[in-house]
Amino acid sequence: MEHRNAMPQRTFGWLAVVALGAMLAGAPLAPSHADSMRESDATLIRALLPSVVNISSRKMAEEPVTMSAAAVPENQPGRNISLSGSGFIVDPQGIIATNYHVIDGAFEIIITFANGARAPAKLIAGTKIGDIAVLKVDVGRPLAIVHWASSDTVQIGDPVIAIGNPLGIGMSVSSGIVSALNRDIMASPYDDFIQTDAPINHGNSGGPLFNMKGEVIGINTALFSPTSGSVGLGFAIPANDARFVIGRLLKYGAVRPGWIGVSLQQVTPDIAEAMGMSQPVGSILSDVVPDSPAEKAGLKIGDVIVRVGSRPAPDTRAVMREIAVVPAGTTVAIGLWRGGEEKEMAVQVQDWPAAPKTDKAGMPAALSRSVPPDLGLKLAALDNEARNKFGIDFYEPGVLITAVARNTDAAERGIVAGDVILQVQDHPVDSPAEVEQRLNEAREGKRSLVLVLVRPNANAQPDAPAAQMKAQMGLQWGAPKWVALRLSAG
Repeated sequence: MEHRNAMPQRTFGWLAVVALGAMLAGAPLAPSHADSMRESDATLIRALLPSVVNISSRKMAEEPVTMSAAAVPENQPGRNISLSGSGFIVDPQGIIATNYHVIDGAFEIIITFANGARAPAKLIAGTKIGDIAVLKVDVGRPLAIVHWASSDTVQIGDPVIAIGNPLGIGMSVSSGIVSALNRDIMASPYDDFIQTDAPINHGNSGGPLFNMKGEVIGINTALFSPTSGSVGLGFAIPANDARFVIGRLLKYGAVRPGWIGVSLQQVTPDIAEAMGMSQPVGSILSDVVPDSPAEKAGLKIGDVIVRVGSRPAPDTRAVMREIAVVPAGTTVAIGLWRGGEEKEMAVQVQDWPAAPKTDKAGMPAALSRSVPPDLGLKLAALDNEARNKFGIDFYEPGVLITAVARNTDAAERGIVAGDVILQVQDHPVDSPAEVEQRLNEAREGKRSLVLVLVRPNANAQPDAPAAQMKAQMGLQWGAPKWVALRLSAG
């Protein structure tokens, strides 16, 4: 029996994020599902097979393979490697959708159809951020295509079918249910994954996740597992997001997402309390890019976005997704919470620049640390020596944090030496005395938490997958972030 090596995997804590490598199911139908399956369901599955393909690609081995399903060793190690994945036909003229990581870096792509026929394919366009690619194959005849469903109608508990090329062994089918919706696996700023327990393994990436009408509700893309196999935690890109990306790739050769020029941070319970909000909803603005659509429309640091157009935006990912799909030049209504009341601002969306400012959402940890009167922070005015030491721009305003006491609330919440305090509550600050004044005002106002806008130490970029992804996207580490610091213990 030919031995096939398992692919490398990305680890988050004890879990490993393994990019599938071709869409769906990695095993035959489980007995519990097969026993209850009707003949009509089996007929449906067989009718879907011609629209799903296996994808084999070859790439140079110098670059590590990080998100594919199965790698086949070559007779000449170190020269090139073969990768296996999945895809599905979206246009009868030979347009095939798959995951970008299935064909990333490939110099040869071979499509294998359900009947065993093979044909070479070429890459039309792809996006690493969205992890979707569009291929073209020419076989001289119209091909069977998939039909899309609206992923907005998907519900937890819905039965689903996955078809793909697990571990490179060939077309396989599995079934399960939708386990959860709107999952964030930190793959991109837009994460909205459908979670399923339909068995998927390495090589399923890029394949379709079907509902029981035979419609595609998602593209299987990743799995969480403490091993290299499926443990029932698979994730699919929702159909609506996939269709948007595929449409843009076919039309423009790139996604060209909408952009308004703000850095966002999820409103946590602590931030909400510090702002006097009754509930932790929406995304607070930690930065507004100068001369951006947001600035021109009047959006300000400290505003909380709660709606984009007519759709609620409960988290930062929802805001990013809703703005991304707005065509450049279109004006969209942004619902805000400002100064204790809701407002609506009209913002004209533009194409996303090559390197916009962004912000990584913060989630302050539960407090179990001391809170000294000075919050454990040693502060200093910004001078040239400090700017050179901590990589702070000459024009940057604010107050430098030179040291943070251990075992304090500030340290627990991620504040480090080299961070710069830009604002306390609604007030910009430029001296240690002014920071102290604003903290005292917060105490006099009987606040237990104070909201501080901090620009992270430019020399302390975290070596984490999310930070690496931002770097790949051309986004900058060091955008300001809001931190709710406790003023008193308890």
